[in-house]
Amino acid sequence: MRKQEIKEGVRKNVYRKIIKHSHSFYFTIMKFLKTGFHLFVLLIIITAYNSNSNTSKATFNANIDSLSTDSLLTIVQYQTFQYFWTGAEPGSGMAPERINIDGVYPQNDKDVVTTGGSGFGVMAILAGIHRNFISREEGLHRLEKIVHFLETGDRFHGAWPHWMYGPTGKVKPFGKKDDGGDIVETAFMIQGLLCVRQYFKNGNTEEKKLAGRIDKLWKEVDWNWYRNGQNVLYWHWSPDYGWQMNFPIHGYNECLIAYILATSSPTHGVPASVYHEGWAENGKIKSPSEHFGYTLQLYHQGAPNGGPLFWTHYSYLGLDPHGLKDEYANYWKENTNQALINYPWCVQPPLHYKGYGPDNWGLTSSYSVKGYAGHAPSEERDLGVISPTAAISSIPYTPEESIAAIKHWYNDKKDSLWGPYGFYDAFSETADWYPQKYLAIDQGPEVVMIENYRSGLLWKLFMSCPEVKSGLKKLGFESPY
Repeated sequence: MRKQEIKEGVRKNVYRKIIKHSHSFYFTIMKFLKTGFHLFVLLIIITAYNSNSNTSKATFNANIDSLSTDSLLTIVQYQTFQYFWTGAEPGSGMAPERINIDGVYPQNDKDVVTTGGSGFGVMAILAGIHRNFISREEGLHRLEKIVHFLETGDRFHGAWPHWMYGPTGKVKPFGKKDDGGDIVETAFMIQGLLCVRQYFKNGNTEEKKLAGRIDKLWKEVDWNWYRNGQNVLYWHWSPDYGWQMNFPIHGYNECLIAYILATSSPTHGVPASVYHEGWAENGKIKSPSEHFGYTLQLYHQGAPNGGPLFWTHYSYLGLDPHGLKDEYANYWKENTNQALINYPWCVQPPLHYKGYGPDNWGLTSSYSVKGYAGHAPSEERDLGVISPTAAISSIPYTPEESIAAIKHWYNDKKDSLWGPYGFYDAFSETADWYPQKYLAIDQGPEVVMIENYRSGLLWKLFMSCPEVKSGLKKLGFESPY
């Protein structure tokens, strides 16, 4: 009884502290407490929001410094998850393409949602349920809203566009001739939805109904259409411009999942020849090279030292690279070595950018000092910009190196890098550039890959799909599943 009284007293004190900070934050934490999340972590999260009181900071500094790795990963997951929960576009439940903390959107795109980023987001919601950030029922209802949007929004031969307007579901052109179906973004969405289907398929009546609606969306994607009659997948098709984008998808890059799903489809699947002749270019994809003592087995398009690190993330949020092999590569080895090449490039930077080092590394596509750029380890593509998602989302491949970066950014750089949705998208110490901006496609992999590192949740769900198992076998892949 005494223990319970003490616990309730602590809770009341916590509430008082929260009220001092912000009424809105109070309600967020009240909801958070209902999940039964550990009180210690709660106190740390409160601290992360920073009181104006020096006394409060001093009180919790010891706890921050002594955070266990597990607790720190939970904090990063929770905060980043908020992008897809509290930061979601209200009408659709989808992930905004971007969130700018200053509220300034020069292109008036605040209500534009992203298909691929939302695919990562639905996986993040499953991780949120698993971590008790939200209840299973709350997650279900949000996912029902998202699926309704996907059912009623614009589709082109079953494929969604890259961008859509959240309030209406109408396509927002990504470019002049890119105003139709995007088969790669659709693949990222389907990867996430299949995880949701597997998660709820044996649940209650409402959950089974959602799983059935997702199954219908999956089977309506006409992967075969996006061949344009050839043995290769084309990235875009437009009802106004047809195939004028003329963008056949050749590897190696982030698009492997599109070929896996196209081959796995039970309704509009493609033959294995599309993968071997299109993606693998009749074997040309296999082109070994060595960098910093690590071997890449595949030809990385336009990236001689390995591509941006998101290439090791997007397709592998659900597709488990452990033991995944085909005639071209061992994909665990390929992804791990790509990350291990990225790391020493930053530890001993040939371009001598300020701040680079063993706890401050990671090059990938993100915001850049000027616009947006595909940062990678080469003199042409390294622009002195570190993107936290690069190291964080690589945690399954480089756990020690990734955790060192997370600890440095959280403990030493939080004032510059940490906001309401986790670490900001990118920064440059060389340029003294710390924009308070987020992108869905960078935040989503952080939540998902941390979860895969901790529990393998999303890997287990996606790899449990019988269609995926069949598709991988059709393509000659080996996998433990």
